[in-house]
Amino acid sequence: MILVAGATGTIGTQVVRILAERGERVRAMTRNPEGVSLPAEVVRGDFDDRDSLDDALAGADAVFLLDAPGSWIERHDLAMLDAVRSHGIGRVVKVSAIGTGENTGLRTSAWHLPGERALREGSTAWTILRPSSFATNTLHWASDIRAGRPVANLTGDGAQGVIDPRDVAEVAVAALTTPGHAGRTYTLTGPELLSTPDQVEILRKVLGRPVGIVDVPLEAAKEQMIAAGRDPEFAEGAIRGQRFIAEGGNARLTDDVTAVLGRRARTYAIWAADHRTAFD
Repeated sequence: MILVAGATGTIGTQVVRILAERGERVRAMTRNPEGVSLPAEVVRGDFDDRDSLDDALAGADAVFLLDAPGSWIERHDLAMLDAVRSHGIGRVVKVSAIGTGENTGLRTSAWHLPGERALREGSTAWTILRPSSFATNTLHWASDIRAGRPVANLTGDGAQGVIDPRDVAEVAVAALTTPGHAGRTYTLTGPELLSTPDQVEILRKVLGRPVGIVDVPLEAAKEQMIAAGRDPEFAEGAIRGQRFIAEGGNARLTDDVTAVLGRRARTYAIWAADHRTAFD
């Protein structure tokens, strides 16, 4: 039995689907299971409710650990891993973030590092996945593109190894169900470095119509976030991340997807073509 935490998210739903298609026994954990339709046993699990974690883990042999981005990740990771130890779970695959443990100054590193350390120090077999920027992040451009408004570019020509979340899910399933991945940390990227203008150009070709783009100064973006009700500390952290990308800090490619799956990672163009209707 494989417990999938974060089962209703972008990656979690794919992990559940792939496991089910391959005939694995899978249990999907979500904080609000009412109305959730997945090809698995759906159970309630709240990282801040130990009893619910114990119930979700009962009878499980492996755990896929994923949480929504936020400062709570450390608390949630440690709560789940404590429960994992109590239940004698044999394998954990955790989704972390690219650059974790490096001196980047980014908040995502601080969020994930305690959980990574706890995994390495424990006795459970573990695999850590550190994906780069998701192709699905560009879905937040969809409403502007449909309305004919330009895409806001906060990162200039800063490029990233944009990855299709489906590839992250497939690597996770491999780590959960096949040997050879214990004690491994995989940095997962797409096959090419892409900037925001590069992605916009790909969307133009896929959609067959103009897609505008406008550079937005980071300080102006920060002020807009605060004016929209975001906490100033949150806004500052978000802008720090955008600046890191703009300065080339996330311009990194690896072959880890190919090493695990035996095929090339999907391109952003493939993802865009598969999700064209979201932008039409």
